[in-house]
Amino acid sequence: MADNGVSAAAGHGLRRDAIGLREVLFQSITDMAPGAAIAASIPAGVAFAGGALPLAVVFALVASLFTAWTISQLAKEIPAAGSLATYAARGIHPAAGFLVAWAYVMVGWLVAPLVLLQLGFTTAATFNTEFSWPASLWWPWAVLGMLIVFAVGYFGIRASARMGTILGIFEIAVFAVMGVLLVIHAGGHNTASVFTTKYTPPGQYHGLSGVIAGSVFTTLAFLGFESAAPLAEEARNPRRTVQLAVLLSTLLIGALYVFTTYAIDVGFGPAGFSKFTTGTGAASWEGVARSLYGLFWVLVFLAIINSTLANSNAGVNVASRTAFAMGRVRAFPPQLARVSERHRSPVVAVAAGSVVSLAVMLGLGFGYDPTTAFSMIGTGLVILLVGIYLVVNVACIGYFARRTHGRSLVSHLLVPVIAIVAFVPAWLAGAGIKAPGLSFITPLTAPYSYMGPAVAIWMVIGVAYLGYLYRRHSQRVADVGLIHLDAEPAAEPARAQES
Repeated sequence: MADNGVSAAAGHGLRRDAIGLREVLFQSITDMAPGAAIAASIPAGVAFAGGALPLAVVFALVASLFTAWTISQLAKEIPAAGSLATYAARGIHPAAGFLVAWAYVMVGWLVAPLVLLQLGFTTAATFNTEFSWPASLWWPWAVLGMLIVFAVGYFGIRASARMGTILGIFEIAVFAVMGVLLVIHAGGHNTASVFTTKYTPPGQYHGLSGVIAGSVFTTLAFLGFESAAPLAEEARNPRRTVQLAVLLSTLLIGALYVFTTYAIDVGFGPAGFSKFTTGTGAASWEGVARSLYGLFWVLVFLAIINSTLANSNAGVNVASRTAFAMGRVRAFPPQLARVSERHRSPVVAVAAGSVVSLAVMLGLGFGYDPTTAFSMIGTGLVILLVGIYLVVNVACIGYFARRTHGRSLVSHLLVPVIAIVAFVPAWLAGAGIKAPGLSFITPLTAPYSYMGPAVAIWMVIGVAYLGYLYRRHSQRVADVGLIHLDAEPAAEPARAQES
């Protein structure tokens, strides 16, 4: 590894043993953005599942657990800042690892503008209602959020992880408390029938087909559970810590999703729940909080805003660590591997990602409008991230198939295959690609339909760059599969052995 540029990365690596299970766990939790997901992502499945939405969330939880298990198996074997890219490189081919990294960095760059647009238009709309401030002033709040996230990322993983932990606890607490209040409010109307197909809307999606269709959209609320993996080189006992964080985040937040969706369903009324929306009107989380609990809506509003900051912070961590790992082996520009001497943060990768995120946020926000831009970026994220999940499941099969010991037919073959089957409909739905037997998927209209070609162009550029590396620096592509703790250069031998 002496010739791959790893040891030349500014003379420093990431800060080892900087964070424990709690901080790594909240990296995944905040990247799932539970507050924003409860208020926006999950209710998107109402149109199909209606009052049976809690059952659709259970289906999504089970599907997500399969991929979470797959990733946890690889994280235990290959602790790496390169995370999913390294898994694909070792399980399939270094070229696959490079392309996963290429896609995963873009995922991190898109997370911040996605949720900061939500911060902007949610704050602007609320302040317009309460104080008659102009509803068009979404961008100052979004830019302020970006500056906060950049500053936290610059000050290193400890500051970033602490911010994620504090914000994550707050948003979870607010929605959990409101869930309890809604269950109490429902009283005798609490019913387990919302976990059956009884309250699915009449028509084409009545019954189990409506629940399955709804679960495709509730699955989107779980995206990000894997994001503990890029923190492996900064975590204590990473093989155990990252594995537990990926699994626990999926289980704990999945349980929160099931409970809060049940609570709002029975509190609002399952028979009319198909009218529930993701907006801020009466038939929304904020609207229900206003009508039932007065000023409690303020806490719900703050929890949503809090969730956007925590989620964008987690996205910056994902993108910067992946870019750092790839820059360290010079598969990406080596400048991305530069680390702040004082804070041990990948400062160039954080800055580059912040600039790209800001450009995407303002470009699409002003080019269309913030809510349209939000949906466009969300579409691109689904295409990229669910596609990565599919590749990583294949990588798990390939990695353990080459092993002469420690293989499990269930964990390393059956579970990844089920995960692939479970996520293919979500990927097709996000991309708007029609498929036989999946009648609930509708082709996307403009401008959302632009995101498929946009993602394709990004990946074509990645393939072209990969071809260049193969012709000029083929070893750099091969090194993508080696960027993990066991392959660290001799600069920190004691630390490498501790992992």
